[in-house]
Amino acid sequence: MIYRTHNCGELCIQDVGKTVILSGWIQKIRNLGSLFFIDIRDYFGITQLFFYKKFDNIILRLGKEYLIKIEGKVVKRYSKNYNISTGEIEIIVSKIDILNSSITTPFTIEDKTDGKEEDRMIYRYLDIRRNPIKNNLIIRHNITLEIRNYLSHNGFIEIETPMLINSTPEGARSFVVPSRIHIGKFYALPQSPQLFKQLLMIGGIDKYFQIAKCFRDEDARSDRQIEFTQIDCEMSFVEVDDILIFFERFIKHIFKNINNVQLDTFPCISYYDAIKTYGTSCPDIRFEMLFIELNNLVQKNNISFLKNKELIVGIKTEKFYYTSYDKINSFFKKINNKHFLWIKYLPNKNLIFSNQNFLTKDILKIFLKYFKANPGDFLFISYGKKNKTREFLSKIRLKIANHFNLKNSKIFSPLWIKDIPLLEWEEKKNKYKSVHHPFTSPKEEDIHLLEKNPENIRSKSFDLIINGMEIGSGSIRIHNKKIQNLIFKHLGLSKKEIESKFGFFIKAFEYGTPPHGGIAFGLDRLINILEKNENIKNFIAFPKNNYGKDMMINAPSFLKKEKLKELHLD
Repeated sequence: MIYRTHNCGELCIQDVGKTVILSGWIQKIRNLGSLFFIDIRDYFGITQLFFYKKFDNIILRLGKEYLIKIEGKVVKRYSKNYNISTGEIEIIVSKIDILNSSITTPFTIEDKTDGKEEDRMIYRYLDIRRNPIKNNLIIRHNITLEIRNYLSHNGFIEIETPMLINSTPEGARSFVVPSRIHIGKFYALPQSPQLFKQLLMIGGIDKYFQIAKCFRDEDARSDRQIEFTQIDCEMSFVEVDDILIFFERFIKHIFKNINNVQLDTFPCISYYDAIKTYGTSCPDIRFEMLFIELNNLVQKNNISFLKNKELIVGIKTEKFYYTSYDKINSFFKKINNKHFLWIKYLPNKNLIFSNQNFLTKDILKIFLKYFKANPGDFLFISYGKKNKTREFLSKIRLKIANHFNLKNSKIFSPLWIKDIPLLEWEEKKNKYKSVHHPFTSPKEEDIHLLEKNPENIRSKSFDLIINGMEIGSGSIRIHNKKIQNLIFKHLGLSKKEIESKFGFFIKAFEYGTPPHGGIAFGLDRLINILEKNENIKNFIAFPKNNYGKDMMINAPSFLKKEKLKELHLD
């Protein structure tokens, strides 16, 4: 049986006179009494069909999303539609077959649907019929293909690593899989292919990559799924700059070839400078508003109310001058923090206002002068404990950008963050944990700090931030057995635990491990940034919701008692 001679998106004026067969879903039906028009849709596009009254018995039985097969002649279309590729022709139908019927869909299969996200996730297979989702999946395919081609042409080979592994301490919780054969034992799903790609380097592979599925048992959100895809890469005989230079070229290539966007050279700053200047390790540098520390100013001018605060830091914005005061006031109402003050310097030079009574006009002028403020500028100042003060002002900075539309979606501003701390103290567990992962190499000049000041050790790690979102993260790996064991020790692992969890890995270090390093990019996030979208679910064929649940297949679900017994879990 021939289902089609052509698809629904390819016929054009040159095909007039041809007899064709098409198959597809009904998009629209227009009943004009003696004449009927149907728009038929498939993966490739839409074609208008024309029926005479003799088909009225079968036409009246049809509905939207019915799957039909037709045979007919291509003719010029009287009322042309230049919004679709087939808009200059239509098909006079001579034969029609119903291939399958359809009940009424839970939402309209249109580009601008009336479907809520929950309904569209339950009936995801219907949502995929809509152009926005279908085209997103095509975009994802094209980006993935471009990635594979670029890395392959630059000496990387794609290697698959195991999905059923042992659980390793990489920061997040692992999903576990019970073993039926090995009673009481469990596999874990990989949070990343980290150990295996390092073992590949030990195995003599020079450059590896993988479009890898990874799993983390943590809260999902709009920019993260519990099941996600990363572009995983590793290289032998490299240092930090080798990786940054190559993958800056890689990202530039992707943006140029996918979106025709030419990126400038990526600036590079240390983690400590990022925190000091922006209050976050993921700064959005599309707009200014750099942090200015004010402790010295406060001490010098004896501003008593602020004198004993651990940190006083502020930002200046020049954008409010062009903004209505209703919008300004609505913004201020959203800010609720007792360790925060703002200063309005209105266009009239004599008008200066603040939300704190202790700030006299003389004090206000001191701040305005220090910030080199001009009429129309606004100052935002946060004070208190160092970490919380910077964190709060960083949030204010982003709120300002969001509220006053300072984020230009057409601008892409990549930034490398280097020298990230190797370890951080975990209060609840009363021990250190790795900021990246336990296999990240410390900077040689900081290794002596391991015994006395571990939290001050900088690592040979780096993050790629684009428009305030972490897109990639990598490091030079430890290739020395003594240093690796030392890091494990500072993470609170006993010799027995090291042997149990990493014995095979430490053993591999005894066979000439090369210096190596790598990086992993979040594919979902990268696509999201490229397409200026706000929700990665739009670019995943079958995503989970924000609670990690698959609404369509209702996973996770309970197992029957027989299955639990089979797995020795009853």
